Amino acid sequence: MSVKESVLRPLSSSTQVATGHLRQLGLLASFFASTCMRLVTPRWHIRNTIEQIEFIGYRSLSVIAVAGMFVGMVVALQFHATLVRFGSVSLMGSAVGMSLVRELGPILTALILIGRAGSAVCAEIAIMRNDNQIDALESMAIDPYRYLMAPRLLAFAISGPLLTAIFISIGIFGGWLISVAVFDLNPGAYFHSMANAVTVGDLFMGLIKSIVFSLIIVWLCSAIAFLMHEREKPLFGAAGVSSATTSAVVMSSIVVLFADYIISALLI
Repeated sequence: MSVKESVLRPLSSSTQVATGHLRQLGLLASFFASTCMRLVTPRWHIRNTIEQIEFIGYRSLSVIAVAGMFVGMVVALQFHATLVRFGSVSLMGSAVGMSLVRELGPILTALILIGRAGSAVCAEIAIMRNDNQIDALESMAIDPYRYLMAPRLLAFAISGPLLTAIFISIGIFGGWLISVAVFDLNPGAYFHSMANAVTVGDLFMGLIKSIVFSLIIVWLCSAIAFLMHEREKPLFGAAGVSSATTSAVVMSSIVVLFADYIISALLI
């Protein structure tokens, strides 16, 4: 092997890796665009959408409620230990409210949805792809983007913000419960400080985050499973379904955290 060939070989390998990553990004972008196009053109599968809202939203209520309650209680405990040092315990309501509305509510709801609904959606679609059920739909002239993906995208877009609002509301109640029952804070002072601190801009940030996070979850969890046979190293069988689900959960979590920073930096 010549010196020239030995120098160019790593560059060629790096180029192939970069090309592979760009191809995957292109497939993901094309998948999202195709799914969004089905949302704005008839025909819509209303029944499928309602079933997905029931699965993603209604069945997640108990987990969201329990998590929101304990998160609110823990936040109140932690802030009390800090506020006591500065003699500002009366600001407990504002501290709990702002932290839940701006940050903890949207991000924790998104992570819970990834684990409970996103992984299930990814596994379901991956099994359908692995068993050629999606190919069977196409052979019957049924558009899988319209029949499978669009209802899930719409269901996540509706359920995510609603679940975030429930998480925040129950978290605020949990913080109030600890503040009043444990620390003897005046109930009116708790909500008064919250009303003075939490603004429309804070609510807008929480809403934007919840919508963006929901779209990221359904996009990545659905696309990774739907495109599992089109990867550079295609996934097949039970091991492929497991690998696709794991990749979807990990990638969705990382992208959600990254998007959280970007939105906070833009709207702070």
